[in-house]
Amino acid sequence: MNMKKPKPGTIAAYLVLSLFSIVMLFPFVWMLSSSLKDATQIFKLKLFPDAPTLDNYRYILFSESSKFPRWFLNSAIVAVCTTVSVLFFDSLLGYTLSKYRFPGKNIIFMLIVSTLMIPTEMLVIPWYAMARSLKWVNTYWGIMFPGMISAFGVFLMRQFMQTIPDDLIDAARVDGRGEFMIFLTVVLPLVTPALATLAIFNFIGNWNAFLWPLIAASKPRMFTLPVGLANFSGEAGSDWHYIMTGAAVAMAPLVAVFLLFQKQIVRGIAMTGLKG
Repeated sequence: MNMKKPKPGTIAAYLVLSLFSIVMLFPFVWMLSSSLKDATQIFKLKLFPDAPTLDNYRYILFSESSKFPRWFLNSAIVAVCTTVSVLFFDSLLGYTLSKYRFPGKNIIFMLIVSTLMIPTEMLVIPWYAMARSLKWVNTYWGIMFPGMISAFGVFLMRQFMQTIPDDLIDAARVDGRGEFMIFLTVVLPLVTPALATLAIFNFIGNWNAFLWPLIAASKPRMFTLPVGLANFSGEAGSDWHYIMTGAAVAMAPLVAVFLLFQKQIVRGIAMTGLKG
């Protein structure tokens, strides 16, 4: 059987993609390698350590003086709670804006989407004033409340729910189902790819959030992972071997979540723009 020779353009495309892949993956490989180095090896320009060690992992995970497990727990609580909240409220609002008719619906949608153009740096002052007046500083709620609903999520869910035929919803109404039950039992099962996409984006965003958790939490016990890892740097220098180790551990949940939902993410992004 004759094998078709690849075209020069195809070969060039694969070479370029391979080059970009190496460039993108190299920092992660260096991070993992550095997490296996001690303080004396961390500044040596070698990809792989001369004597790999797991002491860094033992210190940040099991040492009594390490607050890393608490920071990991804080990030997990914030990321999971905000993701669940966003999935519920954004999908509910997206369903309302896509399937109900009422005056000013398009204006409301435009106002929600327009908030995406406001930089986070402009919002931290009113957020902090609100958190301080309500005594939310150094609490989980104070860290979470700005991320409990997402304008991007509303846009994503509205666009996706517009692909659902109105006949299905009308048939459920004829069967006697209430509006909220239609939303739960008919609409949500049909938008699973969009929910998975929104979940992974929101989880990653809140897991990696730095600016607002830095402002909302001043006590070490309430630090999230990005804020906690920054504390390994100080006036006396930076403990890069601990920073790299902490970053490697912090990356593990994100990789696991992406591997679990990657098919739904691709499908959700591809189908979001089918109907505007």
